[in-house]
Amino acid sequence: MPQTPYVFDATRDNFAGLVLGNSERGLVLVHYWTSKAAPCALLTPRLVKLAEAYGGRFLLVLANTDELRRIAHEQGVTSVPTVKFYLHGEAVHTIHGAEPDSSFRAALARFIAAPEDRLRQDALRAHADGDTTRAIALLARAAVERPDDLDNALDLAKLLTLDGQAEQALRLLSALPREARRDGRIAPLLAHLELLDAVQAPAAPQAVADDPVWQLHAAALELVADRREEAMERLLALSRTHSDFRDDIGRRGLLALFAMLGAEHELTRRFRARLAQGS
Repeated sequence: MPQTPYVFDATRDNFAGLVLGNSERGLVLVHYWTSKAAPCALLTPRLVKLAEAYGGRFLLVLANTDELRRIAHEQGVTSVPTVKFYLHGEAVHTIHGAEPDSSFRAALARFIAAPEDRLRQDALRAHADGDTTRAIALLARAAVERPDDLDNALDLAKLLTLDGQAEQALRLLSALPREARRDGRIAPLLAHLELLDAVQAPAAPQAVADDPVWQLHAAALELVADRREEAMERLLALSRTHSDFRDDIGRRGLLALFAMLGAEHELTRRFRARLAQGS
């Protein structure tokens, strides 16, 4: 038996408790194998390594069909290698043959979180339990460990905003690469945070109303006053006159409002058409 707390050898006496019993508490994978089949020998160390990577998120049980022929027959095993996934006393998924690791990870994702997603899921659970401070700390760790995973950055920015730390959320999203900032998941929140920040920015005198800082500030104030059409007029004007200002915040602000209002909203349809026509 491999020297790991997550991998066990099945016997006639322990199969029911080891597999069916434990599956009532969590996922159990049973690798039905025989020393007579070379693919089994290749698959076993891969599955052991996978079990170690998941750190106890599932148990791996090795069932030698030469010794457990009757049990294998009762479990519907007709060829080896076969890996069956057990939950609540039943086989819920089967993989035949020595499939690549990606196939096993994809199947595992249906039942449990991958190790790299654990921090994010723990953070979301902490937030649901009311511990936003811990949730933010966990998501910050997840964002550092997986900087290319935009879901971590997005969730972190949302929690920071809900926690009254909109300025930190804005800094976080603004520091992402341009391609990431334009991602459909990130762009709306980033634009909203920039507009929120613009409310606090000092406005330029009316005499220099063509100044983009003043235009953005004025649009943000219109939004705060719930004058959406007036805000959209100002953002449209800003996009036309200063498209180079803050990565075309006028256009991005409009797109964020379109997403908030929905594609069928009258303001969305009207201003989307005007934005496309440049008028």
